[in-house]
Amino acid sequence: MDIKVLTENYFLESLKLSEYAFQYKIVEERIPARRDMLKKHKILGILEQEKLAAKLHIIPLAVNMNGEEWKMGGIAGVATYPEYRRSGYVRSLMIEALRQMLADGQIVSLLHPFDFSFYRKYGWEILSEYKKVSLEKKDLALLPISPGRIIRYSKEDFPQDINHIYQMYCNQFNGMLVRSFDWWKDQVIDDNSQIAVYYNQANEAKGYILYHVKDRKMDVEEMVCLNQEARVGLWNFICQHDSMVEKVFLTLPIHDPFPYFIQQPKVSMELQPYFMARIVDVEECLRKFEFNSETEPVFLHLEDTFAPWNNGSYLIGHDQLKVFKEKNGSQCVQPPKRGIHLSINDLSAIIFGYKRPLELYQMGYLKGSEEEVQKLERMVPHIKSSFYDFF
Repeated sequence: MDIKVLTENYFLESLKLSEYAFQYKIVEERIPARRDMLKKHKILGILEQEKLAAKLHIIPLAVNMNGEEWKMGGIAGVATYPEYRRSGYVRSLMIEALRQMLADGQIVSLLHPFDFSFYRKYGWEILSEYKKVSLEKKDLALLPISPGRIIRYSKEDFPQDINHIYQMYCNQFNGMLVRSFDWWKDQVIDDNSQIAVYYNQANEAKGYILYHVKDRKMDVEEMVCLNQEARVGLWNFICQHDSMVEKVFLTLPIHDPFPYFIQQPKVSMELQPYFMARIVDVEECLRKFEFNSETEPVFLHLEDTFAPWNNGSYLIGHDQLKVFKEKNGSQCVQPPKRGIHLSINDLSAIIFGYKRPLELYQMGYLKGSEEEVQKLERMVPHIKSSFYDFF
């Protein structure tokens, strides 16, 4: 089986495979723009008699981790024609994608799964959850008025203020996408988007919402606030639409305090897991990650079936990392048996902040003594994961 990095000659075939697999149609006039977009991707393909049979896209992006930007490979567009399914093509593409991301210095990888169990077996784990809040007109009750003001914008005139708010918000979480100006323009804000920004009395932008109003429904796709004042100010702005809408839908990270602070918090909420994440390069990840170093060091014994370069033992703590891996079939130094045995899924969930070490230990995922797990629990900062985007 020959896997190739596809050149521009195959871009049209790649688009046709996406149309077939994901059941949509690209209008003719948008094809040149879509082909230009593919120039930013690394597309892996498997050919059968010079025709594209299966493919996978790696999008070079970055995520915020402990206040730093980490290179991230976004997996997207994984597709196979039905006559080639169950031939191991996707498995081969996933393994090759991991090798390519390692070579390109992409420490972590994110994807939006069609099936969580399918990608879990390749080492990706749940990154984040969101809550979809459904509100009736009767729920739109104003709170005490915030002292600031709201300014509305559209795609044509959206300000840099919202990117500044977003960046400040990202520092509270792990896994948030680093957005370029082009990403905002091409992927986040569409032609029908409305943007409302809350400014405090010092004229500082402290929160925004992205939303649509149509057919007497308001759909708030992002609500990003840096403090409670902005949160209340934007909520009151939403309430001011009570003469225009019958329903309001809010898409929020699971950690958002809404609806605790509104007058009637008994509203309909639907919780769903969203994106998945995976560590591609464990050694570089553990070297860069800022652990709390006041506790004693602990050994992590890691198993990673599909990225074998990660297999080994890692001693973390006291601002240092020692690595014990097999070289040429034999282990250079035998690490002690004490420590924590875990999978790449477990470590990914811990590093991104989706699950705590003690949670995973209590569910039976981490193997080792509770004393060792308590050390790791104290070592890992209390930063939760979150993700808003789609690719």
